Amino acid sequence: MTILDILIKYQQAFSDGLLTTFRLAMIVWFIGLSLGAVIGALGAKWRIAIGIPSRMSSFVLSGMPILVFLFWLHYPLQAMLGVVIDPFVTAVATLAIINVFAVADVVRGVLSDFPRQYVIAAQVCGLNQTQILLYIQLPIILRQTIPVLMMIQVNMLQATLFTSLISVNEIFRVAQQINSQIYKPVEIYTALGVLFLAICLPINGLALWLQAKFTRDFSER
Repeated sequence: MTILDILIKYQQAFSDGLLTTFRLAMIVWFIGLSLGAVIGALGAKWRIAIGIPSRMSSFVLSGMPILVFLFWLHYPLQAMLGVVIDPFVTAVATLAIINVFAVADVVRGVLSDFPRQYVIAAQVCGLNQTQILLYIQLPIILRQTIPVLMMIQVNMLQATLFTSLISVNEIFRVAQQINSQIYKPVEIYTALGVLFLAICLPINGLALWLQAKFTRDFSER
């Protein structure tokens, strides 16, 4: 049985698993980007109250394996609280927390390092605060953050594979279930690898291109 035969025969199962993967990733992306941007902006403005705790949270999470954090939220924490939460919800919470603080760290860093002389020069030219934000600050901030944020979101997409271990029926768990029936690991996992390469490589490539073309080191000013 070839890879194509497997994909055709189990088309519905793969489609359902892929849909679950994308649904999980999109929720994590939305929460991470929106809430992370807010926390990052507040952290740049209120460094002691929000910025430092946010950085510490990001630092701690960066040192903890995602799988350990996922299992801890799914088993020990729920046992201590005496609750049973749907694995999909646990997976969203785990990845969203990691994503939020990763995004917040990027946004806070860019805002904190933004050259003050750019704002002063704009004020000298007669621009008001709204115009400075729209025409000076926002374009530069987006150029600095978008490539890094894109790479973080790719990492979050790849991290959804871990959720199969708490019974989230995403694409990797589907592949495992199919492999347990027909035992074609080379074909099945090769197809899965090619799928993720086809999705992730173009995004990472675009992010690297944007980074090389548009971002700059503020320390060079």
